[in-house]
Amino acid sequence: MLRIIVDGLAEQPHVALARIWLTGPGDICATCRMRPECPDQSHCLHLEASSGRSLAEPGANWMRTDGNFQRFPVGARKVGQIAATGIPLFVADAAEQPEWIAQPDWATREHIRSFAGQPLIFGSETLGVIAVFSRVELNEVDLRWLRLFADHAAITIVNARAFEEIEQLKHRLEWENEYLREEISQSQAFGDIVGSSPGLKKVQEQIDLVAGTHANVLILGESGTGKELVARAIHQRSQRRDRPLVKVNCASIPKELFESEFFGHAKGAFTGALRDRIGRFQLADGGTIFLDEVGEIPLDLQSKLLRVLQEREFERVGEENSRRVDVRIIAATNRDLEADSRADRFREDLYYRLGVFPIQVPSLRDRTADIGPLAVHFVRHFCDQLNLPPRKLTRGDLAILERYDWPGNIRELQNVIERALIRSRGGKLKFELGEFKQRLPQRPTPLREEVDATPVLTLSEMKEMERANFERALKQCNGQVYGEDGAAALLGMKSTTLWSRLRSLGILAEK
Repeated sequence: MLRIIVDGLAEQPHVALARIWLTGPGDICATCRMRPECPDQSHCLHLEASSGRSLAEPGANWMRTDGNFQRFPVGARKVGQIAATGIPLFVADAAEQPEWIAQPDWATREHIRSFAGQPLIFGSETLGVIAVFSRVELNEVDLRWLRLFADHAAITIVNARAFEEIEQLKHRLEWENEYLREEISQSQAFGDIVGSSPGLKKVQEQIDLVAGTHANVLILGESGTGKELVARAIHQRSQRRDRPLVKVNCASIPKELFESEFFGHAKGAFTGALRDRIGRFQLADGGTIFLDEVGEIPLDLQSKLLRVLQEREFERVGEENSRRVDVRIIAATNRDLEADSRADRFREDLYYRLGVFPIQVPSLRDRTADIGPLAVHFVRHFCDQLNLPPRKLTRGDLAILERYDWPGNIRELQNVIERALIRSRGGKLKFELGEFKQRLPQRPTPLREEVDATPVLTLSEMKEMERANFERALKQCNGQVYGEDGAAALLGMKSTTLWSRLRSLGILAEK
């Protein structure tokens, strides 16, 4: 619409140039040629639309908005004066008032005779300035005529901004609804924190201590220990409980999309950016953002996250203006970020910013007393979800589950229970457990002729064999755990699982 307005003005035979500037934030202050005249770098006039015809240079492009006067300080020269005072400016004969002409040579070449400028006003707000340079002498009638264009332009701007705000709110609501559905799904899947072991009680005490504050929290623990549940509990007990809890799985985001995912992007910022997109930080404004697997954020992008933590502001990809945000950050990782920061794999300043209040979540093998209550909880949940008749766990079932080492922690227990319920078809539950099945050695069994008489290994012997095997694998892979050439790939294990086992065994390895 702004383009239509300046084109309509420029179609008049006597109008050489028509332009519209709108008030906006100071964005190119470092390179702006008019900065010496700018009293306040916080805001200025941005050239948004331009149209006209040159006599001296036929074919010259006067529609560009990136020339010498793409920005005008409010209060400087004639255009800035109009914006500062909200009063129209009319120069009937430029020859008699040459001080108002920024480029006298240009005015002479183009036979500029008059200038008229009107503020774009809606209510009590000055939105910008509309101006025309004429090759004939203008009069008061022309100034009133320009006022009509200014009024139409102001209404257009206000309506456009209202529609834009509606669109942004619509997109935000769509995203919030999506996250709300995710939250409901997650809550149904995991429920509340279950258990009463000493380790879990300590975690709950820490949650109670930090939830009511605005401090950042770093949740530490192996994969599958329930770090996300801890984050949810902190958010639900905080003053931000009525705003969104937005989860970001940092390990699942491609490196080239991190900025867009975190901070959003403007339409046309890159190939495929078909519309403005709200980033996770803006979506979480007023609430909490949960950065799961925060240790996987690429090193060269950690500085951008640090800026949000320190200054509470960011820029969308493809935009120059900064946006402020009020977000509490809860991060989680199964890595040793302190060691990573010492090895320059993670920014030390970011580590200390995130880890204001660290919470260590114990592994399931360190909270054996919680295995039974968790198993009962999952049986009840999956019977409802899978439309199965109610089932109860026997003491024998619980004994089997409690003896297992649970390298996959609660997530593995959940999967084992679900699989057993599906496969049992109403009969006895059979748990498919992994290779390191027994936590404690079984009672000796009398040998029979058909029983294999090979000596049974104790748990400590099995751990020593496991340690030796891991060390051989690391040696063959030059100490590397991750990647196609890493020890995890050689052993056929997940990298995170191997890293957790190496830590529990006290084996040091390079990532």
